Amino acid sequence: MNGVVIIVIAAIALIAAYVFYGRYLAKKWGVDPDAKTPAYTEQDGVDYVPADTNVVFGHQFASIAGAGPINGPIQAAIFGWVPVLLWVLLGGIFFGAVQDFAAMYASVKNKGKSIGYIIEKYIGKTGKRLFLLFTWLFSILVVAAFADIVAKTFNGFSTEGAQVEANGAVASTSILFIVFAVALGFFLKYTKFSKTINTMVAIGALILSIVIGLQLPIYFSTTFWLLFVFAYIIVACVTPVWALLQPRDFLNSYLLIAMMLFAFVGILVYHPAMNLPAFTSFKITSSAGVTSYLFPTLFVTIACGAVSGFHSLVSSGTSSKQIKNEKSMLPVSFGAMLLESFLAVIALVCAGYAATSNGLPSGTPPQIFASAIAAFLEKLHMPTSASFTLITLAISAFALTSLDSVARVGRIAFQEFFMDDEKEAGPIVKFLMNKYVATIMTMVFAFALAKVGYANIWPLFGAANQLLSALALIACAVFLKTTKRQGVMLWLPMVTMLGVTLTALVFKMIDLIKSFSVAVTGGNVLQFIFGVLLFILGVTVAFEGLKKLFGQKAAVKSK
Repeated sequence: MNGVVIIVIAAIALIAAYVFYGRYLAKKWGVDPDAKTPAYTEQDGVDYVPADTNVVFGHQFASIAGAGPINGPIQAAIFGWVPVLLWVLLGGIFFGAVQDFAAMYASVKNKGKSIGYIIEKYIGKTGKRLFLLFTWLFSILVVAAFADIVAKTFNGFSTEGAQVEANGAVASTSILFIVFAVALGFFLKYTKFSKTINTMVAIGALILSIVIGLQLPIYFSTTFWLLFVFAYIIVACVTPVWALLQPRDFLNSYLLIAMMLFAFVGILVYHPAMNLPAFTSFKITSSAGVTSYLFPTLFVTIACGAVSGFHSLVSSGTSSKQIKNEKSMLPVSFGAMLLESFLAVIALVCAGYAATSNGLPSGTPPQIFASAIAAFLEKLHMPTSASFTLITLAISAFALTSLDSVARVGRIAFQEFFMDDEKEAGPIVKFLMNKYVATIMTMVFAFALAKVGYANIWPLFGAANQLLSALALIACAVFLKTTKRQGVMLWLPMVTMLGVTLTALVFKMIDLIKSFSVAVTGGNVLQFIFGVLLFILGVTVAFEGLKKLFGQKAAVKSK
């Protein structure tokens, strides 16, 4: 099979899904372009800040993409390219895009509140508290995994101690990104130029940071960069969205779209063959003796790109607070998810090209992805070293963006856990609700877990992520039923993801118990504790939600 055929099939399917299914959902749920959104009614200058559709799309797309749609499909390619392609397309259209749209819609209709609030209002306070605790634990997992990925991408030295220029350039460019993003934030807030001028300024800042970064690489170790990343996250987590989150994601969206465009053109020109088999086996045992089954491994390994619970946190936690008009929800949520699915297909083609008779080459998924795209672009006479650096830069930039968003979501979940409208908060509760305290508490646990390494965290992250998706779908289904809107299109995704993720968590717990017989370390003990807590919380919240969904008729009026 040729990679071009796969890319064309995916593009047609995803465009058709947006035009027909996305618009069908918007009409069915009653998107109201005349309604005043929470960005205006709850405006506070920190989290609730009205933004143009392209700016919010940039935030949503860059936040949900990260390294996920590249890591997942390449790791899952051990099962063959056909299962991966089918899950990315079917999951992206009927699971992921529906979840993202429903989460954003429910949030916008409820003052821009998070899924936790939706659960409290439509399911119950106990369910809300348990969900917020689940969200907080999950956020810690995401921060730990992505921070480790970024730190290793920035690492300026090889295992032999030699300087790695590409990594050094990526690190310096990423720092310049942050500096220019802050400057762009002030520019967008305090000037009244047109969208065209704003876009030109953003692209100019993006190009300038790349040019300077490539010329001035900086070299530090992984340990230094891990500390730097966490220091950056702490600052980004409490900074007003207009000063860093919005402009940084605005810049990153152009970089990501440029990367995808170059990759798409490169594939069309190169015509890469799919060296991966169409299908390998339902059961695979690695050289280390670890056995993986197609179910549930494929469905939790490929999260971003098909369906990801993290997306529901971004849709309801940050993006919904910036939407100017309800009609923008379709492109920002549904459209961004489908574009991410397309990126996952590109990653699959890269894996197919890079594979040999011995399987995939050594290296991290982002390295495999960057090497393949660099080879495609070489046919367009682009220097391999430059294109490899730019692709790696794009991946690390989006991982950082995901960190920005999920850290803020974790901080908000921690704060909301202690909120109680029925009584006056005491001094201890007020202390824990402080945004700085909530941020530090989240980051301390994330830093401890990051030392375990992303490769060990990823299976637990994948299972927790997909369970979060099931819980978000249940919450949105209850909201739609309660407000007299049709939500039957959410039922199959939520039941499927419940089955997949609870099975995956049980398998992960069994693997961790087996690892105790070899060595008991802080890392596997911490993972086990997280896994057990996530399983218990997930099952409890799911039970409460399903009882509400299929129980007595709800009494809340339609909004």
